[in-house]
Amino acid sequence: MTALRRAGQRLLPLLPGLAVAFVVAVVGFLVHRSVAVVSPHVVAVALGIIGATFGVVDEVFRPGLRFAAKKVLRAGIVLLGFRLSLGELGQLGPRALVAVVVVVTATFFGTQWLARRLGLSRSLGLLMATGYSICGASAIAAVEPFAEATEEEVAYSIALVTICGTLAIALLPALGTLLGLSDSQFGAWVGASVHDVGQVVAAASTHGETSLKLATLVKLTRVALLAPLLAGVALATRRRSGASAVDGAKRPPLLPLFIVLFLVAVLIRSADVLSMSSLGHLKDAETILLAMGLLGLGSNVNLRKLRAVGGRPLALGLGSWALVAVVSLAAVKLSGL
Repeated sequence: MTALRRAGQRLLPLLPGLAVAFVVAVVGFLVHRSVAVVSPHVVAVALGIIGATFGVVDEVFRPGLRFAAKKVLRAGIVLLGFRLSLGELGQLGPRALVAVVVVVTATFFGTQWLARRLGLSRSLGLLMATGYSICGASAIAAVEPFAEATEEEVAYSIALVTICGTLAIALLPALGTLLGLSDSQFGAWVGASVHDVGQVVAAASTHGETSLKLATLVKLTRVALLAPLLAGVALATRRRSGASAVDGAKRPPLLPLFIVLFLVAVLIRSADVLSMSSLGHLKDAETILLAMGLLGLGSNVNLRKLRAVGGRPLALGLGSWALVAVVSLAAVKLSGL
């Protein structure tokens, strides 16, 4: 009974923030059901940023929103694994798979190089490199445990990757037409360069079903690279902290538990043991959990405070956006998609 009472005391402060996050996520989910081009994830981040910037996020909501940004978001990333089937990813073919790996690698290391050239911190470079190369704010949240970043750096990364991804919805369709890309080429380009899954769907759907299907497949292939990328980051972090580990300090895990569970979800999906109905329910739950977490992340982004950071992080964000767009376009052309 005492244990239950203690659990209740820990849970009670979280309820207001979690309730707000859940309501916003459900509203965004229902709007997305009616208007497919509106991403519930982008809506959640945007509302969080608006709330933080204009001071409407009361302190009573903070504990629950912080919990959503950490724990709930990671649960959503786990469920994201149920979208990925190894068989479906194999349909891209070896040349296309290599092209996706090249895009992710070039963006990841190129963004960090650019951060160093701009005199920015390693932590900010790592956050933005992961977000732009993989899947936006969700990837930033996944790599945060290894980045040793400040709250301001996390907030700036999320704000920039969200703004650039949203702009891509409007700009890429026009650029695709201007460049004379076929529907399949445009879909592959969107899937390889746009950050959030919802943003990919919104941009690719402007060029028809063929474009949308290929964009989603390429995008999910990028998401599948989250686990090996984090393993590499964790390994580098463990090497840097090797001296501390000798003195008895705890070394960071090679892979966080939620990424291990993400891989388990991919294997279950690949085994084809779940019905389409079950997969649909899991996708809905994933959408809501990710939106709850992204609202929590967005609630830390006060744009008025971020103005004091200066223009160099903005230059990094725009430079990384241009890098992933150019490299992915070249990869699409050379891979023959």
